[in-house]
Amino acid sequence: MQLGIVTLFPEMFAAVTDHGISGRAVRLGLMNLELFNPRDYTTDKHRTVDDKPFGGGPGMLMKTEPLIASITAAREAVSQKQTIGEKARVIYLSPQGQTLKQGSIIDLAKRESMVLLCGRYQGIDNRVLENEIDEEWSLGDFIISGGELAAMILIDAMTRFQPGALGDEGSALEDSFSNGLLHSPEYTRPQSIDGSDVPKVLLSGDHEAIRKWRLKQSLGATWLKRPDLLESMSLEIEQEELLEQFKQDHGRFKA
Repeated sequence: MQLGIVTLFPEMFAAVTDHGISGRAVRLGLMNLELFNPRDYTTDKHRTVDDKPFGGGPGMLMKTEPLIASITAAREAVSQKQTIGEKARVIYLSPQGQTLKQGSIIDLAKRESMVLLCGRYQGIDNRVLENEIDEEWSLGDFIISGGELAAMILIDAMTRFQPGALGDEGSALEDSFSNGLLHSPEYTRPQSIDGSDVPKVLLSGDHEAIRKWRLKQSLGATWLKRPDLLESMSLEIEQEELLEQFKQDHGRFKA
């Protein structure tokens, strides 16, 4: 995957290029990040990257000319490295965008390239939005200081679906939300901690029993913590039965 990142703070992206799974993917050549700083495309001696909005009001906007120039450079650089010949799409990380979900992450991760625009200040000129931006994506209904953290989160999430990025390719398929449910509880050594033991079924070696237990716990965790996810799902017969069992067990435990 070829990624062009337009950002006023390129040094922040060492977090994804030098560390963790995304850093490993970069070292293996599975992902390539090129950073484009609008400050490098300014023409005034002060290298100005912000400007006042027309009509007044608080805050500043990203300065239009260097922003467009950096987007253009990023799109051209990334598109040249594609094999399919299509122009790389430009994504603006914005609180007004569609909310990122696991399904959208999986779809985005299949692309060969993209440009990520990290906004700062109060945002960008609407003409840039209309003429240069192909998509807007958001982490959720809250505000952060800039798009860099959002872009890093998106990159990290997409990395998990790049073939060869994970030590175990099945890990991404078992993550929370991959099947619409939260992940089941996990346990490791020691077998007993202060009288609290690992569930016996996980020590049984019975793979079918373990599968059912994990599915039951996954359904239960979703019912307890994110019931809204279940409302949008159509459960299979086995899932309905296991969820009902969990509810009964939970009720007895609370009593």
